[in-house]
Order: sequence, then C-alpha cells, then structure tokens
Amino acid sequence: MEKFFHLKENGTTVPREVMAGLTTFFAMAYIIVVNPQILTQTGMPWGGVFLATIIASIIGTLVMGLFANVPYAQAPGMGLNAFFTYTVCFGLGFTWQEALAMVFLCGCINILITITKVRKMIIRAIPEPLQHAIGGGIGLFVAYVGLLNVGFINFTTKDPDSASHGLATAATPGLAAINNPTLWLFLIGLLVVIVLTVLKVRGGMLIAIIATTIIGIPMGLTTMSNSVGLGEMFGQLPTTFGALFTGEGFGSLFGNPARIPLVLVTIFAFSMSDTFDTLGTFIGTGRRTGIFSKADEESVENGSGFKTKMDKALFADSVATSIGSIFGTSNTTTFVESSAGIAAGGRTGLTSVTVACCFALSVLFAPLVSAIPGAATAGVLVVVGCMMAASLKDVAWNDITEAIPAFFAAVFMAFAYSISYGIAFGFITYCIVMVCKKKAREVHPMVWIVAALFILDFICMAALS
Repeated sequence: MEKFFHLKENGTTVPREVMAGLTTFFAMAYIIVVNPQILTQTGMPWGGVFLATIIASIIGTLVMGLFANVPYAQAPGMGLNAFFTYTVCFGLGFTWQEALAMVFLCGCINILITITKVRKMIIRAIPEPLQHAIGGGIGLFVAYVGLLNVGFINFTTKDPDSASHGLATAATPGLAAINNPTLWLFLIGLLVVIVLTVLKVRGGMLIAIIATTIIGIPMGLTTMSNSVGLGEMFGQLPTTFGALFTGEGFGSLFGNPARIPLVLVTIFAFSMSDTFDTLGTFIGTGRRTGIFSKADEESVENGSGFKTKMDKALFADSVATSIGSIFGTSNTTTFVESSAGIAAGGRTGLTSVTVACCFALSVLFAPLVSAIPGAATAGVLVVVGCMMAASLKDVAWNDITEAIPAFFAAVFMAFAYSISYGIAFGFITYCIVMVCKKKAREVHPMVWIVAALFILDFICMAALS
C-alpha cells in the first residue's frame, strides 16, 4: 500500500485516506439518484442509467486513483446531464442515443487535447491572480451548491411574464423561511460540522454526515423510498450499453448532412464545459494542497509523456467521458465534491480507490445510499467552500486591473452556477484589462485563444437556445 500510493511522501496515512474517500463519496452520492432522474426524461430506462452512472463512476475514479494517484472522484456531471436532456434532446430534438454518440466524441476530443498537451498549456498560461481567483471561486461555488441543494436560498418569481423577457426583477433571490424539517436538519448538520472542524476532530466531516443522517430518521427525511430491485436494473442495462454504436446512435447522427453543423456545434459545447469544469477543479484544489507539484507545470515545456500526476489525471478524466457514454450516461467529469475529501486529508489515489469501492457497494446497498438526505451533506459543502475561499486572499484587490478579472472569475462561478463560465468571464475580462493597459502583448497566446473560444461558445449556445 505504502509503496504503491507513496503515503508517507504525501504526508498521509491509510486511515486518513479511507476517511477522506468516505467523505467524498457521501458528499457526491446524490448523483446516483439524481442522474437517472434527469436522463430518464429522455426515454432512457431508469435501471440502465442507474447502473451506467455507477459503472462510469467506478471506472473513471479507479483510473484516477490507480493511474494518476490523486484523490479525485469522477461521476456524470451535474449541469452536463441537464444540457444533455433539456437542450440536446428536448430543445434540439436529438434522440438520447444520438446524444450519447456526441458525448463519446466529446471524450475523444478531450483525450486528443490531453495527449497533445493543449490542456496543460492552458493551465500553464493562466495568470497567477486568476489561478487564485479560480480556487476561491470554486469555494464560493461549492458553498452555493450546498445552500441551493436544501433550498436555503430560494428565488421568488414576482411576475411570470417578466421572466420571459429576462427582467432582473422576475425572480428575487432571498433567504428561505426556516419553517420546514429539511432546513432544520441542514442547520443542525452545519452546526455539527462547524464545531468538529474548528475543534479539528479527525474525520469530522464524515462524522457530521453520519450524525446528521441519523438525526434525520425521526424527522422523516432519512428514508429508503428510492429502492430499485437489482434484477430490474441489470435487465435494463443492455438497453443503454452500446446504444450509441447502433443505427439509432452514430447511424442516424450523421445521416442528415444538413444537420452536421448543428451536431458539431453541440459537441463543441459539450467539450468546452467538460474541459474547463475539470481544469477549474484541479487548479482550485490542487494548487493550495500541493497535490500537483511544480513538476506538473514544468512538464508542459519539456514535452514528456504521462510522467506527472497532472498528465495522468487529465488523461483519466478524458477517458472517463467516453467510457461513460458507452455504458449509457452523459459526460463523466471530475467532481468538485472531491474537495470535501481533500479537506478531510485525502492526498493520494487511495482516497479515489475508496470512493470507487463505495460506488461498487452502492449497487447492493442502493436503498441505504439513497437514504442519505441532501441536508446531511449540504453543511459539509458549505464548510469546504469556506476553506477553499481562502485562496482569494492572495489576489491584490487594491489593484483594479488584477481585481476585475479575479472578481469575474470567482463570483460568476456561483452567479452562473458553472465553473467553466466563471473561468470564461475571468479570461475575457483579463484580455480586456490588458488591452486597456496597453499590455496586450504580455497576454499568453493560449489565453487569447481560450477567450475567443468561450465567446464562440456563448454565440453557439445562444443559437442553440
């Protein structure tokens, strides 16, 4: 164990890694239930998507742990599954088989840009202030996810007609009335995790999740109402497995030449979101913790193969998307909830292997896993967000030329509910600021290219909507 994962070298132990893995798993276990709920609206069978979600998560996370030796977990990404269902299938009229084929191609593209070091060149080109802002912004995003998951922050619609016209007054954000059991349980869990974290109790986050889950039993929030029979699930898997290679998948995707431009634009949109969600997670969590060393950045210049953790982690993430689509799920990506396990002390691939084992066991214990209420993990996400927001202190906020791009990068992750869009606004405003300072030549060419691609992505998304 020590020889394979280099535990001492990374300043960790087996119990700490296992505890971190459990913390990460419980923080992201909701995806097992939520992903099928979203994708089955396209006509996909619930059991098939349920198993595809677990299988893709196991394979992707194992590759991350055993090949890259980093504490990140993978699963079908939130946001990307919504794009798959509501935009690609409902909005554009593609079948779910065709959508899976596009996800597969997205994964192949990401593998290509990883092998050719394009992804790492992007990381190397990001200015240091933006890297700090991305790390802190992910903290805001993670905390915001926790608050929204339990409805602690809600949006009150004043006038349905104004919403259709995009008026700012259409929906007003505000603090929810604390008058229901979900919010009571959330506040109890938040209090528990704050106390345990401040007191530096080992495994405090996992203890908080378990304690809050138990407290939720008499409150009626910890239930096993989402159980599905194993026989039924495995009987439905053949429907989704390999469906993208049938005539209803690739066979029809490129069958209509007039639709090919739309197909290419959709694949591009998939790829942009997937790529920058992952990059943002790696930069935001790996920089402060030392998971990715200086050698990871320097390897960009010497052109070495998969010799560093960053090389291997990016490759693992790319492969997971293609594998997931074969089994029958939308883009598999590195989960930002991995930050919960990292905050609990996870530093090596043993954390990821633990998460993968939990996903495997969840097939047998699906009712128990699905019984964990969102209120039990939301408090952990909020505290993890607090920890990650510390990166914002390294931004020179008194320098407006540094503050503007950093602000847009950090805040828009939460405002737009997207890591990739936060990075997009950070890149674009950085280029604008540097042009105004007459220092456009100092901007790395890769930053210009990425900013232009994001603008193109926004134009394409506007055309798709």
